[in-house]
Amino acid sequence: MAKQLGAKPRIGLLGTGPWAGHTHAPALAGHPGIEFSGVWGRRPEAAAALAAASGTRAYDDVDALLAASDAVALALPPDVQAPLAVRAAEAGCHVLLDKPVATTVAGAREVAEAVEAAGAASVVFCTLRFAEPTARWIDEQAAVGGWFLGEAHWLGSLYGTGSTSEYAASPWRREKGGLWDVGPHVLSVYLPVLGDVTEITAARGPADTHHLVLRHTSGASSTATLTLSAPPEAAEAALTLYGTGGRAELPRWDGAVGAFGAAVDALVDAARTGEPDACDVRFGLRLTEILTAAEAIAAEGARQDPSASDSPAHSASSASGYNRSGGVA
Repeated sequence: MAKQLGAKPRIGLLGTGPWAGHTHAPALAGHPGIEFSGVWGRRPEAAAALAAASGTRAYDDVDALLAASDAVALALPPDVQAPLAVRAAEAGCHVLLDKPVATTVAGAREVAEAVEAAGAASVVFCTLRFAEPTARWIDEQAAVGGWFLGEAHWLGSLYGTGSTSEYAASPWRREKGGLWDVGPHVLSVYLPVLGDVTEITAARGPADTHHLVLRHTSGASSTATLTLSAPPEAAEAALTLYGTGGRAELPRWDGAVGAFGAAVDALVDAARTGEPDACDVRFGLRLTEILTAAEAIAAEGARQDPSASDSPAHSASSASGYNRSGGVA
């Protein structure tokens, strides 16, 4: 059974990496409405250092932190996050998850089922859904409707020449690339505005680049180019919608700490009201289903020889082979 929140909910942090240090810990430590109950990490020395810098306590035992918390925020690689989120939900904690929830549909579904079985609240921190002014823009475009086409590209330079980003050392990002790291951001905008994805075409580009073409329940189509390997000179994130009202461009946003604070507020509100947040664990599961299908379709296409006379057109087969449950026929 999920824990009841007091006047000042106790929220702990699982994770001690750069994302936790730059975003989660400062937001939790600076949030006036919650008590930052502690930090646990796979490296005790890192947990101790982050806790000391944040004015809270480090825990060597994750279960002890769960017992001392009403909710936990997770800043861990997705397939480390998933089993710990299940453990947190089983301990009665509400969960503030990072994206993606997991990199397998089975892993993400296990989290969703554990959260629902516990009656816990959940939020998946898709930055654009909580940052200002992007969150407001998404709501406005969803209300307008009449969209015909979406075009997006997220050209990260994490692995571009000369990059010194500390996030480049992340093994899961190196393995899964831009599709899984920045793909959730683009999908988190498209789905509430254009509707769920019904068809996918996907193809590989240079390095970790993926090109997606999507059809949505509204009838609109969208495209997305996703990479972490663009040259630094070409790095950019942009999304444009086209429809009966003309065109609308996703506004710029600044930083993630404020957005994470808004996600904390959303989690607390969902826990107190019992009303699921629109960006909850079920939404996170849906993102994992879509990304899994896109990855499989792109990998299949990479094995096909377009010059072979008996090779079918991959875009047609991939679109018809996708279903809403996330499977590829």
